[in-house]
Amino acid sequence: MKNPIETERLILREFLLSDADGMFELDSNPNVHLFLDNNPVKHLEQSIEYIHFAQKQYKDFGTGRYAVILKETNEFIGWSGIKFITDEINGYKNFYEIGYRFIEKHWGKGYATEAGKAFVDYAFNEMKVKALYAYADAGNENSRRILEKLGLQFVNSFEHEGEIEVWYEMKNPNL
Repeated sequence: MKNPIETERLILREFLLSDADGMFELDSNPNVHLFLDNNPVKHLEQSIEYIHFAQKQYKDFGTGRYAVILKETNEFIGWSGIKFITDEINGYKNFYEIGYRFIEKHWGKGYATEAGKAFVDYAFNEMKVKALYAYADAGNENSRRILEKLGLQFVNSFEHEGEIEVWYEMKNPNL
């Protein structure tokens, strides 16, 4: 995705190194990691490494996680996007996963749903993917609600890295 996607309130664009401080604010917060791995980052360098990883995904797969910028303030508020997963998860391998993560002060404002809808549209209408998948900690009701608002359907629960996760999918209605 070369050009940013704009929604009513957001700009969705590729990560830049200048996003490192915002990424650090996001991923150093233990509350953000409550339903992830309970392992928040401790050093800015870890956030820079993540940005390099995301940038490599753009080159390797033509997609990845994108910075979410609030139009009103030009502030980095988190990330969202379509990531190509090559590892096997829940019996699936080489699939497109939709995801999101936001700085805590921006939770509950509809940004994940707004960005997610734009990425669902992009995945199905521009990338022409056959299906999108997502998984979340079984206890993360807020994330599950967002996935359902985006139109993904619950498929099953499974164990992943010692945690109970829930698996969602959405088939491309245009194919």
